[in-house]
Amino acid sequence: MKKYIAIALLSGAFFTSCGEYNKVLKSTDYEYKYEAAKSYFGKGQYTKATTLLEELITILKGTENAEESLYMLGMAYYNQEDYITASHYFTTYYNTYPNGKFTELSRFHAGKALFLDTPEPRLDQTSTFNAISELQLFMEYFPNSKRKTEAQLMIFSLQDKLVMKDYLSAKLYYDLGTYNGNASQTADGRINGNNFLACITTAQNALKDYPYTSMREEISILLLRAKYKLGTESILEKKEERMRETIDEYYAFKNEFPESKYLKEVENIYKDASKYVKELNE
Repeated sequence: MKKYIAIALLSGAFFTSCGEYNKVLKSTDYEYKYEAAKSYFGKGQYTKATTLLEELITILKGTENAEESLYMLGMAYYNQEDYITASHYFTTYYNTYPNGKFTELSRFHAGKALFLDTPEPRLDQTSTFNAISELQLFMEYFPNSKRKTEAQLMIFSLQDKLVMKDYLSAKLYYDLGTYNGNASQTADGRINGNNFLACITTAQNALKDYPYTSMREEISILLLRAKYKLGTESILEKKEERMRETIDEYYAFKNEFPESKYLKEVENIYKDASKYVKELNE
């Protein structure tokens, strides 16, 4: 890549005017067109470069410039922050040239482009999963790459985004609680309109799927709160069982986070749950 950028910078003076660009567009001299595309790329004029390269990647198939033109097209879109299109061309490159001279860079930038295009946690995270998959494939194909650490850090960042998505969902369930405060009890002890079970399931899955998340304490306290609230709102036949589950969750939290900022709240939950279980068995 450094080589063609250097060539582009040296030849940049030949492709400066608007009139010259129109001349390049109309030309059927594809070698001339290719040198122009490299020149525009080297000067950061990526829109002009992509227009030329879009035409050239088909024409140059099977030639010595085919690989370079396809990779350069991906980088031109990447530098324009059109990350979806860039990732498409990087993927096309490494599928077409699995042992090409730009294959490592293409696999890396295919993943990084998707990483840069992922949405904030409240939105659909399909693209986040795709970015993780692409970066994991890069690390599998190039385990000794100097870009491995950067790829791993991007994966961690993406996983944190997925954890935040789960946390926000669990928190929403918890905040919804029981609908309108008019919940009715069911035969198995659940409460119609009760979202605490959904909160518990979502929080437990997040802790299982991402055991090393930096948000583990926040998810764990939400899980304890939800179990406690579910216990307090259960029918009599289910209340003792769920209060005991709350106590078990208390011990798990206390063991993992002995110096938590939530200790006062945690101790109060434990005292109330223990008091109920003790009174029931006296």
